[in-house]
Amino acid sequence: MILPPFELHQPTTVDDAIELATQLRKDGVAFDWMAGGTDVLPNYKNRLNARDHVIALGRVDELTSIGKNSIGALARIEDVARNARVQSDWPTIAKAASLISSPPLRNLGTVGGNLLLDTRCYYFNQSEFWRDSKGYCLKADGDVCLVVPQKETCYATYSGDLAPILLVLDVELEFRGPNGARRVPLRSFFEYDGIKRFEKSPDELLVRVFVPSTDDALRTDYLKLRARDTIEYPVMGVAMGLRTKGGKVADLRVAVTGSEAVPLYYGDLGLGGAAVDEATADAVQAALLDKITCYRNVPFPPGYRKAMGGEFGRKLFLDLSGKA
Repeated sequence: MILPPFELHQPTTVDDAIELATQLRKDGVAFDWMAGGTDVLPNYKNRLNARDHVIALGRVDELTSIGKNSIGALARIEDVARNARVQSDWPTIAKAASLISSPPLRNLGTVGGNLLLDTRCYYFNQSEFWRDSKGYCLKADGDVCLVVPQKETCYATYSGDLAPILLVLDVELEFRGPNGARRVPLRSFFEYDGIKRFEKSPDELLVRVFVPSTDDALRTDYLKLRARDTIEYPVMGVAMGLRTKGGKVADLRVAVTGSEAVPLYYGDLGLGGAAVDEATADAVQAALLDKITCYRNVPFPPGYRKAMGGEFGRKLFLDLSGKA
């Protein structure tokens, strides 16, 4: 399909990008930020909320660096997966990055793009012809959600791979905009709606992800369910962090992606201080089965995705505790 017409802007610094976005917003002009373009451009081809202006960030080199405690928002997914510092200090970030899509798309996609990924849905990610024949949805051109019929909340599914492990690691995001810089914990960033998704002004730019230091006692991992081993988004993904002491759970952190409109952080599931044994692994599974909700809007039935979330939680707990 052919892209719709739009004016492309290519700033070379963060300040220039913010100045441009601020001016466009003052003029009442609709625009999109674009990092790698692996999600924005396919949506534009399908005429999904295309804007008249696009600010492409590919030339803003200052956003690509990977440092001791932070990752630039424009760092390429493949660079993150292969980076020696990331593999050493945050191995599960490297693993999650390596599971994203396919090699060509990992060489284009970015950390910021994956975190701020648009939500997906059977009724949304279709051609304009298909959507016109079915009836438009709340997320694009219509006035009702076709997943859970009502007119207030979009139930399209968030399916970024990096969010759950970054929630487990309790990262902070740094934004810069016309009012300066601000940092916000990822755990308080997302807002439950498949359209709005998060608290961010349109002219704010995500510049860095700050990862706090953790000791080696906190072990982490991530498991992902998808239809194929490449290209596919997660239709269920579970990340876990576990620290044990004296045979007890000292620190348990669980987060999920691919289930609802935002990635969800479930904390310790009420199992802090529990014994490190198979009974607690079963309790992790039961707690996730109780909490996870899935909708019929992405591949695989909701019940199967929900069940796999529980299975992933149990397996992760046993693996990380050494009880597998």
